[in-house]
Amino acid sequence: MMIARRADTRARADFATWKMIAKLNGASSLSAEAQNFLASYKTLLEDTSEDEATEATIRLMYKTYYAEMGGVGKPPEVRSVPSEPKLEPKTDNVTAFRRPAARLARPTTFPGASAGGKQQLPVALIFACLIVVYVGIRYFWR
Repeated sequence: MMIARRADTRARADFATWKMIAKLNGASSLSAEAQNFLASYKTLLEDTSEDEATEATIRLMYKTYYAEMGGVGKPPEVRSVPSEPKLEPKTDNVTAFRRPAARLARPTTFPGASAGGKQQLPVALIFACLIVVYVGIRYFWR
């Protein structure tokens, strides 16, 4: 029964994922097995309602996964929890992914730097510190 639950959970999760990828025009990146299940879903969708086609496809995937996971014989019926949420909401609000516009980097200003001038104080300070470290090392090594 544990194999049956795992197979059912995997079938429901995979189907929801594949269906969302197909809505986002990424079905070509799916495996051949996934594309075959989606094709059978589309043919079932022509003859039946969306809920019936979804359940029929999930049952087909469940049987396949049950056999792959080492289940022997006919797969047992898995009861779904009554409080289980629907597979997908009825609204079709999927938006294709778009990259955000590139942001222009704002110049950073250091305290004490003039608004229009170059920022030479930090560079000079770093250089002076390097000289102090160099002289200190040379002095203590002698």
